[in-house]
Amino acid sequence: MRDVSPVDWYVGTYQLRFVELGDKGNEDPTRRFLTWENTVLVKAKSLSEAHRKITRIGKSTRPYKGGPDAVEVQWVFEGVVELLPVYDEIEDGVEIMWGELRRSLKKIRSLAKRASEFKQHKTSPTSRSTRSRAKARTPG
Repeated sequence: MRDVSPVDWYVGTYQLRFVELGDKGNEDPTRRFLTWENTVLVKAKSLSEAHRKITRIGKSTRPYKGGPDAVEVQWVFEGVVELLPVYDEIEDGVEIMWGELRRSLKKIRSLAKRASEFKQHKTSPTSRSTRSRAKARTPG
């Protein structure tokens, strides 16, 4: 079957939305929110098991007090947005994600970057993994 990983690995992306917990506009469907898409690898026997694991990871965030005013905030899980089986053993250079697109040659070439164009993220509270963020921000 095409949607089953022969090596029991899946790559999935989930969304987190940043909210101030006391804000009345948090459920406004037209409001714009800071949103992160996090991509993870999970070991699973099926797409549904992988989806459950990714959902559990995404929901692991907890409220914390943020900013100089110590406002109650949280990264809220908004769902899995992509889930793909990995077809080869995990090793250096293995393909884990792909996309099929139709683009002009100009666009294709404009997207390619030199190594020097990629920025190294400095360690900060917003650059740690979701799991690290959730642990660091969970009281007690």
